[in-house]
Amino acid sequence: QVQLLESGGGLVQPGGSLRLSCAGSGIIFSRYTTGWFRQAPGKERELVATLSSDDSPYYADFVKGRFTISRDNAENTIFLQMKNLSPEDTAVYLCSTLRYWGQGTQVTVSS
Repeated sequence: QVQLLESGGGLVQPGGSLRLSCAGSGIIFSRYTTGWFRQAPGKERELVATLSSDDSPYYADFVKGRFTISRDNAENTIFLQMKNLSPEDTAVYLCSTLRYWGQGTQVTVSS
């Protein structure tokens, strides 16, 4: 059974940083393109970043220069390092292999 478990969300002030983690079981992340999506209240789910099996990253324009996606193959974990956060980044962040999805972790940016 494949499971993706996100963690690391929380409340942070504008300009702050968070590091999200997504631990996988029943699947080997390094064999697939994996990514982070987010969904804010009342808005559609949107792609944030992806990392291919050959370690090529892709970032949505709105996070370029602020977010970094990475993978630890030994831990079978995907990370999303987020810096210079703004209230517009408030959303539930979900890890996905496009076929499988985690439950998400809430990120709230507020003073």
